[in-house]
Amino acid sequence: MSVSTTKPIQPVVYLTRIESFSTAHRMNSPLLDQQTNKQTFGKCNAIHGHNYKIELTVKGTVDPITGFLVDIAVLKKIIDETIMKPFDHKFIDTDVPYFLDNNIVSTAENIVVYIWIEVSKRLPTNVELHTIKLHETDRNLVTFSGEFL
Repeated sequence: MSVSTTKPIQPVVYLTRIESFSTAHRMNSPLLDQQTNKQTFGKCNAIHGHNYKIELTVKGTVDPITGFLVDIAVLKKIIDETIMKPFDHKFIDTDVPYFLDNNIVSTAENIVVYIWIEVSKRLPTNVELHTIKLHETDRNLVTFSGEFL
């Protein structure tokens, strides 16, 4: 009789949580003068807001005991701490220290990278962040999958 040393095949599953939040920002770079900021960002150089929709997708294997990839309550708490509390009904440029302290322009691209960094720190070890999609408007969407050069 032979004993198999191979691990059982475990399927990788993806779980997406969708949330919405409203926030204000001003696209303005401290590295540019006022005129160049107005030319670069146009009407977005003024304070304005968006109703963002975020799709946060994690991946991993299903726990054989619970049947979960991750407990939704755990994922929801992470989203509340990293997205909803810092951003919902806030002014990004002054209320989120990452943008204020580092003079980072609050573009959708920079927002999604910040969220990636913060969510990644809090996920359980058996779960991997796969993608974040941030809908700034019905026509503008930024996707980030954790690629850094």
